[in-house]
Amino acid sequence: MSTAPALEHMSSIAGPVLTIDVDAVVANYRLLADRVRPAKVAAVVKADAYGLGAIPIGRALARAGCETFFVAHVEEGMALRDVLPKSHILVLHGFYRHAMAEFASKRLIPVLSSLEQVEAWLDCGRGHPSVLHFDTGMSRLGLTTRDAEILLSDPQRLKRLNVRLVMSHLACADDLPHPKNREQLDRFEAVHQRFGNVPGSLCSSGGCFLSSEFMFDWVRPGIALYGGNPLKDGQNPMNPVVELTTPLLQVRTIDSGESVGYGATYVASGPRRLGVAAIGYADGLIRALGNRGHGVIAGVRCPIVGRVSMDLATLDVSTVPAASLASGTPVEFIGPHQPVDVLAKAAGTLAYEVLTRLGPRVERRYVGVEARP
Repeated sequence: MSTAPALEHMSSIAGPVLTIDVDAVVANYRLLADRVRPAKVAAVVKADAYGLGAIPIGRALARAGCETFFVAHVEEGMALRDVLPKSHILVLHGFYRHAMAEFASKRLIPVLSSLEQVEAWLDCGRGHPSVLHFDTGMSRLGLTTRDAEILLSDPQRLKRLNVRLVMSHLACADDLPHPKNREQLDRFEAVHQRFGNVPGSLCSSGGCFLSSEFMFDWVRPGIALYGGNPLKDGQNPMNPVVELTTPLLQVRTIDSGESVGYGATYVASGPRRLGVAAIGYADGLIRALGNRGHGVIAGVRCPIVGRVSMDLATLDVSTVPAASLASGTPVEFIGPHQPVDVLAKAAGTLAYEVLTRLGPRVERRYVGVEARP
């Protein structure tokens, strides 16, 4: 029969917390800057800096010398401009006519990925800077080789575009020996050289670990800044940045044959001690971690048993010393015992998704000297 002891010390119990080491973000920026020199590092802070907070992260990186930032949406650029008045802020999703007032007032630079966007910027941009994005094999956003011919055929129109950067995006940069990387490099070199002395950019996080010929003038790391492994295989060269913890709400025992959670997907093969943690898919803990992932308590890996529900995750804590278990005991889901990439692999996904899914119910706490406003 199940036993459910009464909750104790409720005043000490809170919800999930994401602790963000801002000094580690800055250290990762400097590590990459040293690696790709003489190319410069522009920080990708889209999706609220991958869920870590674009405002505090942007401030710290700007103090560290980062001059250029990439966002996805114009709204992200507007918010960042309010705290980074002197930085270059580039909008990856480009330009549309209805947003001209925002681009002008916040001095945002569009990354133009189609002739439609080019025409709109020529009509509205008044000679303000722009960036041209070419597709070299991603088959996502990007101008084509044919589009390049059209642009280059009219030098006066091209001059009005005031192009400050020509860029593309690698599809397989995390897999360093992948032949696609060389194929895209060759294609990018062919189009980039036709724009004369305009700077170029090809690499995001993984690309920073390719050979120097890939670096061009700018690199655009994102996940590497935030401690995720930019490489498909091998040890993570970056400093860890985040820890995700949440308290236990309850410790209970079940007998052999009893099930856990919705759908009864876990059935105990013997007596088990369970810990119910204050985190679920509404907080961003990926539901696929049910019966696959782990939390860590007092240094002990504890399997998630049953399905992750909206607000709760249940762990088998049978191997944790009883003295280390109580209501309020912290459970580590990301941290020194379980890097973000390990949690992501258990969920069948990537660190990008793990971080960007963490919602507003997860408290963000910033630590480090560079965490100051």
